[in-house]
Amino acid sequence: MIEFGKAFLGFGLVLVLVGALMMIAGRAGLPLGRLPGDIAYKGKHVSVYFPLATSLLISIVLSVLFFLISRFLR
Repeated sequence: MIEFGKAFLGFGLVLVLVGALMMIAGRAGLPLGRLPGDIAYKGKHVSVYFPLATSLLISIVLSVLFFLISRFLR
């Protein structure tokens, strides 16, 4: 159970760091969520938003970050 608790604590810290980075990015004026390629549809009674370009950008950044972390931990 101790390892399980450590994993939850680690995931929580990662979520806090990601949240802080997103707040900093918002204040810095980065257009995350409003990139060209993000799909937004606003109808009369429904609105649908799919941040395709933002998701791809975040995926690429996280992939590079985790690759670099794994390289340094070897």
